Amino acid sequence: MSFYDDESAIGKIYDRRIAARLGRYVRPYTTPLVIAALLMIAVAVLELVPTLIVRHAIDQQIGKGRTDSLPRLAAWYTVALLASFVIRYGQAYLMAWVGQRVVVDLRMELFRHLQRMSIAFFDRNPVGRLVVRLTGDVQQIEAVISQGLVQILTNLLMVSAIIIVLFVLDWRLATIMTCFVVPLIWLVKIFAAAQRDAFRDQRIWIARINAYLNEMISGVTVVQLFNRQARNQVHFDSRNRGSLEANLRVLFWYAVFEPTVVLFGAFTTGAILWYGGVRVAGDALTLGTLVAFIAYMQRFFWPIRELAERYTMLQGAMASAERIFGILDQPQEVVDAPDARPLPEIHGAIRFDHVWFAYQGENWVSRGLDFSIAPGEKVAIVGATGAGKSTMMSLLSRFYDVQQGDILVDGVSVRALPQRWLRRHVGLMLQDPWIYTDTVIENIRLRDTSISLDQVRAAARSVGADRFIEALPAQYATLLAERGANLSTGQKQLIALARLAAFNPEIVLVMDEATASIDPETEATIQRGLAGVMVGRTAVIIAHRLNTIRAVDRILVLHHGELAEEGTHEELLSRGGVYARLHELQFKDQGSRI
Repeated sequence: MSFYDDESAIGKIYDRRIAARLGRYVRPYTTPLVIAALLMIAVAVLELVPTLIVRHAIDQQIGKGRTDSLPRLAAWYTVALLASFVIRYGQAYLMAWVGQRVVVDLRMELFRHLQRMSIAFFDRNPVGRLVVRLTGDVQQIEAVISQGLVQILTNLLMVSAIIIVLFVLDWRLATIMTCFVVPLIWLVKIFAAAQRDAFRDQRIWIARINAYLNEMISGVTVVQLFNRQARNQVHFDSRNRGSLEANLRVLFWYAVFEPTVVLFGAFTTGAILWYGGVRVAGDALTLGTLVAFIAYMQRFFWPIRELAERYTMLQGAMASAERIFGILDQPQEVVDAPDARPLPEIHGAIRFDHVWFAYQGENWVSRGLDFSIAPGEKVAIVGATGAGKSTMMSLLSRFYDVQQGDILVDGVSVRALPQRWLRRHVGLMLQDPWIYTDTVIENIRLRDTSISLDQVRAAARSVGADRFIEALPAQYATLLAERGANLSTGQKQLIALARLAAFNPEIVLVMDEATASIDPETEATIQRGLAGVMVGRTAVIIAHRLNTIRAVDRILVLHHGELAEEGTHEELLSRGGVYARLHELQFKDQGSRI
């Protein structure tokens, strides 16, 4: 089973439960729904009137050789059709209005929920799948509310009204028709179950395609660099063909459904014509009644044929709703405590108190980490790849919760602090700075209007980003491309550093790998900017290159998730331990390259 296949484990759809849950989003719009329901009843009644007028015209006028009332009957026939058209328009508009409002509410709730989820949730769920939930799945629900639901309810009401009228016209003919309708209903249930499963598979494959596309497009540089186009095409083809097969199953059941209804309608019409014709010939039934009965019967099967398409839409919406609620039902793994309170003042003391953490099971990444960092102290964290350095940053920012032990800021557990407050006071300089499709100023202040343009300029100036920003076409109003495609790597780092300075956190976390792939001049600018940002603040640096951390107050050395050593650069070198070996390997490697 691949990473994209876990959705296939979703169980049976309980339509009633899901429909009831969707009803919570529809309930605020009860008034327009009630008006639409009344219009629905009016449409059902008006749809019956034209055929009754035709019956009266045949029996009372044409059949008796009269024409005196035909103009009036024709006028009423036209009025009934026009009234039905106007009411249908009003009903469709109201339901479309409700559908759009439900889409806005549902999408906003889903978006809010996604923003509250922990990083572990996004580790498990591909981006493409989540995008499908917010776009295609929500849109499918809107379609069934604004279009499918109206037609389904109208057609069900129409079918019910027609059955009543048919029994009133002639119960014998209606009984014959019932003999054909009962097995048709049984077949409809079988087709509906098959359609439900086909639609579930269809949505699964769409999510897999979107997830894979997102990954391939985001990593297109690596794909082309290693010539993986052909191999990726094979992988995409398997997903594309899976989607094709799912779509063909949906089309098969849809194609079988409608001809089946038409076939039953043809058999029923033949039986009614035979039996009703015999009765008309024997003067036991009027010709107008037979014509009206056949017309109503055709109208009876027409809504059922239309229900095939609408029911397919409904099945798709139920499958989409199941997936949306599957996301909404996933609990937040990192939540604020009920009594979480911000600190009145933050000094920047950090304490890791025997911290144990694992991403999965008992594969411990951090093993009993126990150390303290004083306010204003500059500390570097070093260690081999996989030692748990970056994990410490995530735990301090509370992207994850520890399994054992605790992390404290100024003597207070991070679990007792509101997440928003904690992250507002703990700034993180990432290895891969994220640039949004927006202006320079909004990328620095992240649309936080409490940070003025003057503050943004001051932040950029303090880290040395102002020189390249002011050389841009519109300076701070310059629109940046997706992920900063119109900036160099160093410029993106400077934007991220200016962002850090603008938010002015008391604790600064830095990944020194951020400056590993830029030119020496830009690196020097960033190092000066970092030094300025760290003045007067507690600073923790994840160090990959040991030559960048000699000026720190203390170095913590991690080895297999444990704190192996701590001290200054000179102290650690003199001990000849883990740090000394790392230093020797790194500079020996650098010397061999020189």
